[in-house]
Amino acid sequence: MAIEFKSNLASTSVPLKHSWEHTVGSGRALLALRADWQAQLMRAHTELGFRHVRFHGLLDDDMGTLVRHAGKALYSFFNADQINDYLLSIGMRPFVELSFMPSMLSSGRSTVFQYRANITPPKNYRQWGKLIDRLVRHWIDRYGSDEIGEWCLEVWNEPNLKAFWTGGKKGYYALYRTTVETIKNIDSALKVGGPSSAQSAWIPEFLDYCTQHKLPVDFVSTHYYPTDAFGQIGADTLTQLEHAPRDVMKEKAETASLQARGLSLYYTEWNVSSNPRDPLHDESFAAAYAANIALSVDPFVKGYSFWTFTDIFEENYFPSVPFHGGFGLLNLHGIPKPIYRAFQLLHGLGDKLHQVEGSHETVSVWISGGDNVITVFMTNYAMPRHEICPVSVHVQLTGAPRPLSAHLIRIDEDNVNPKRVWQEMGEPEYLNLRDVETLQSASVLNPEPYPLRVLENRIDFNISMPPQSVAAMKIECAPGSTPERS
Repeated sequence: MAIEFKSNLASTSVPLKHSWEHTVGSGRALLALRADWQAQLMRAHTELGFRHVRFHGLLDDDMGTLVRHAGKALYSFFNADQINDYLLSIGMRPFVELSFMPSMLSSGRSTVFQYRANITPPKNYRQWGKLIDRLVRHWIDRYGSDEIGEWCLEVWNEPNLKAFWTGGKKGYYALYRTTVETIKNIDSALKVGGPSSAQSAWIPEFLDYCTQHKLPVDFVSTHYYPTDAFGQIGADTLTQLEHAPRDVMKEKAETASLQARGLSLYYTEWNVSSNPRDPLHDESFAAAYAANIALSVDPFVKGYSFWTFTDIFEENYFPSVPFHGGFGLLNLHGIPKPIYRAFQLLHGLGDKLHQVEGSHETVSVWISGGDNVITVFMTNYAMPRHEICPVSVHVQLTGAPRPLSAHLIRIDEDNVNPKRVWQEMGEPEYLNLRDVETLQSASVLNPEPYPLRVLENRIDFNISMPPQSVAAMKIECAPGSTPERS
């Protein structure tokens, strides 16, 4: 029996902000100087609509921002300029993460990642303030106050985790205070925020501290992954996801939005898991789950930054295997994974969502309208080790405009699955140009004409949804016949 979903397209709709397009993540700043990184970002910006990019390590030694040479402190913003110049040239902006600690300012030798980013507090907070002052004044000189006023300046990364900050909460508050006071002394209109925490942590106490000490906060930033704190300590990724509630990402975002006390809320990292070598990242499960997450949190956040747009990424080591379960939407060679194509379908949605009647344990349906196109966006997914079956779905649209044509686009085991084609090739570690072309072709969305039943102002169709799948029915309507939306 088919599962029923209904919608009256003439009824009240709600805004769809596309908050997932505000920002997308990358690994570290140095990677942004690579030609292949830049080419992949350009593609993601063009096809998926991302407007900002965030990365670690802008202040790391390998960026040359502040180093000691011959006993002297040397500042160089040249590499940072090269990155920002490129972003602005393609119509994007940075979402600035002010990290990590230049060695000559650091109070210790603790580091993170294979590129050894220093995670200790400054030994002298005034010297940290001097660095921030010179950096921000340089940006204003180069790009202008109006442009820098559009940037978000985020203080550090996940200071609530000892792996990223050895100074504890008290040390982070001192870092934030020095940073925000320095920046606001330059231009009070510049946007500064935090606490950039993992696991949606520290938000109420961070805001309490800022209120008590009369420190400005222009936005709240935090992170969350569905693998956070589920299952036993040390559990594998599948076990963590098995125990994660289906709506945990929505629940965390809704709670954080209340804790943010009216400030803009940015999740500056999220993914379907926090494992940088998770095979699910390359499969259709990630496409279906990520699409559900992005749509469900949209009412609660201003920005929801997926981590990351590319597998050109080296926190553990630089990979060589084309499909190694990396965080990226695109693999090393720029081949779109199923999740990339899901984001492409999301980008094609309009700016309103219509109310949908109907529910199912694994199937979700959203209906969006705009520009004489109605899109019925559907997913059938379950968390690992949970039961899931193929489902027959019946969709009924009333108050519908006159349809001209309809096309169905699928992402599942048999559609948009370059990983499977690569496996059929014998899983070569290094691809030649012909291999890349073959896998690019295997990743393409394929709209197929689809029959509709049309009766007066009603549209009906049936569709079979395989497990861990995405489907989008795009209905092209006669100009001027799309119902009014509110």
